Amino acid sequence: MNLHEDSIALLRKMVRIPSLSGQESVVAACVSDALESFGIASEEVNGNILALNRRFDPSKPTIALDAHLDTVPVNNGYTRDPYDSGNDPDTVYGLGSNDDGGSVVSMIAAFRHFYDREMPVNLMLILSREEEVSGPDGTRWLFAPDGLFASGGRYPMPRWVIVGEPTGMRAASSERGLLVLDGEAQGVSGHAARGEGVNALYIALDDIAALRAHTFTRHSPRMGDVRLSVTQIQAGQAHNVIPDRCRFVVDIRPTEQYTNEEIVAELQAFCKSTLKARNLLNRSSATREGSPLLRTAEQLGIEIFSSPTTSDWMRIPVDAVKMGPGDSARSHKADEYIRTQEIREGIDKYIEFIETFYGNTLE
Repeated sequence: MNLHEDSIALLRKMVRIPSLSGQESVVAACVSDALESFGIASEEVNGNILALNRRFDPSKPTIALDAHLDTVPVNNGYTRDPYDSGNDPDTVYGLGSNDDGGSVVSMIAAFRHFYDREMPVNLMLILSREEEVSGPDGTRWLFAPDGLFASGGRYPMPRWVIVGEPTGMRAASSERGLLVLDGEAQGVSGHAARGEGVNALYIALDDIAALRAHTFTRHSPRMGDVRLSVTQIQAGQAHNVIPDRCRFVVDIRPTEQYTNEEIVAELQAFCKSTLKARNLLNRSSATREGSPLLRTAEQLGIEIFSSPTTSDWMRIPVDAVKMGPGDSARSHKADEYIRTQEIREGIDKYIEFIETFYGNTLE
């Protein structure tokens, strides 16, 4: 068993397979074949790959390793083939190598390490689809109140989850959510020369000024304050016509101190424009106080931080932490890559983390 080299070889195979969100079936088949070759029984459920440790015991709680199989589309900045992983022994290039292939293969290796062991806690492997688009068939379905884990079937709802994303193997104990609001001010059109009408642009500008000045009073010890930015505005059809409609977009990064519904209600209370959320599901996340996940990270001297980016964690209603090999700054950028040493270190750190975590659950 060569966990390091097998993982790097698998990642090179994965990179060669296009796996856009919703189109993960071929890469899922590749990964399933690899798991079979490693002697691991797995199952594809609704396009997601799931596996349980061989000595799984329904009477024990479960910790899950969760990473995603899909990628974003190729952007125009690539200077090399995004589906060519290269032959550099120190680097794996290509779309999805860093986000999230490094976590996928490292978690498979850690799962493989513990697969046949008798453990105080069950271990589950989740390789999900549609993370990049928050699609309905990935973790959003798996962890839903009426989803797979709540169905009472073979796969239980995990008590803890390690979310694999490129964090440099630092442990994110929180991540901001994402709330996008479409604002629309309504006025009355008229001729500019005669001073007619009610200018929707002015209504919107007053609301935007109020939004800029607004302070959310609940401060997060981990993430700080809710962040709000107006990022787009559109109004008017001609220089001499008072606009009767003005649209603008508000980008909000919530903390765990607020639900998305609370934020919308608080802002709408003082805005004349109508504010409509595109999606209320992208909530912020935080590891619970006293979690054995946090104790484990502290014992191992792993840096704990708050992540500015969202992930599948927003769909996971149980205690979790986000940690994986690679660098988030490389994600969604041209000429994506991950160092092979990062994968080796990621595998070793996951194994060490799980072994230490098991001790913490027995305290």
